Amino acid sequence: MIACRSSERSRSEGGSFYNPLVKRAAAAILAFVAVFLLTPPVAAQWPRQQTPGVPRNADGSPNLTAAAPRTPDDKPDLSGLWNYAGVLGFRGGPPPAPPGTPVEATFWNIEAGFKEGLPFQPWAAELRKKRMDANSKDNPDAACLPMGHMQLHTHSQPRKIVQTKDLIVIIYEANAGLRQIFLDGRAAPANDPQPWWFGYSRGWWEGDTLVVETTGFRDEGWLDVNGAPLTSAGKLIERFRRPTFGRLEIDVTIDDPKAYTRPWTVRVNQRLLVDGTDLIEFVCLENQKFNGAAIK
Repeated sequence: MIACRSSERSRSEGGSFYNPLVKRAAAAILAFVAVFLLTPPVAAQWPRQQTPGVPRNADGSPNLTAAAPRTPDDKPDLSGLWNYAGVLGFRGGPPPAPPGTPVEATFWNIEAGFKEGLPFQPWAAELRKKRMDANSKDNPDAACLPMGHMQLHTHSQPRKIVQTKDLIVIIYEANAGLRQIFLDGRAAPANDPQPWWFGYSRGWWEGDTLVVETTGFRDEGWLDVNGAPLTSAGKLIERFRRPTFGRLEIDVTIDDPKAYTRPWTVRVNQRLLVDGTDLIEFVCLENQKFNGAAIK
C-alpha cells in the first residue's frame, strides 16, 4: 500500500488512481494497488448525508442539469466539490472536441488531443523527452511536492472550491494543495516576488465567465506527467464557466514564450460530487520514496 495515503473512501462516480511513486514499480503491483485502493472497506466510506442546496428531482435524486446557482451579487457561484470528468491519457487521447471548442486536457499527456503536437521550443521538446525517458521520476508529485495547475485540474482526486466576493480558495485533495484567487481588483506583483509553485492568481468577471490570470511561477514546472514544461516566463489564463448546476468548464491558455512558439488552449471538464462524499485527509511527506520491498 502507498504510505502517503492516510485514508481512503469510495465514490459512486468512479475515477482512476495515479501516483508517480507506483509508476516505477512493476505493472502487476500497480494493478494490485489500484484495485486495493479503489475498494475500501465499508468503514472507510462517508456517511450518506445529502448535500444541502442541491436541486432535486421528484424522486429525491440530484438534478445536476438545473441552472447554476448564483451569489447575492448575481455572479455564478462556483463553490462545490468537483471531480475531473475527462480521461487520464495514459494510453490514447481524449475524444474529438466539438466544433469551435478547445482540445480536452489529459492528466498524463496534455498533448494527446493535438494532431500536430504542442508548439515546443526546441529546448523544451528535448527537456520533455528527457523527462519521459527517465519515467517522470522528477515529477514534483513523485517527491510529494506541489503539482502544477494542469495536473491538479485533471487529477482524479477531487478539489473543493470556496467562493467569496473577493477571494476564491481551491482546496485540492491531491498532496493537500491550497490555491488562492484574488478577486479584489489588485494588480499583479511588480516587485519581482519569490516565485510560487501555484503562481499568483488574480481574477475578474466577464459576464458569467470568471477570468483568472496567473503569473510568478517557479521555473522548470510540469504541465503533465510526461513533463511538458512551464517556465517562470509563463502566464496561464483560465476561464471558468458553470453552464449547469453539476458541470464546470475551464478553458486554460498557456502563454509561455520561453517554452512554446505560440500560446495554446485546452479545456478541462469537471463534474459536481454530491451526497455522501467529501475531501479526505491526504498526507504526503517531501522526498518520501517508494518502498521497493513491496515488490520483493
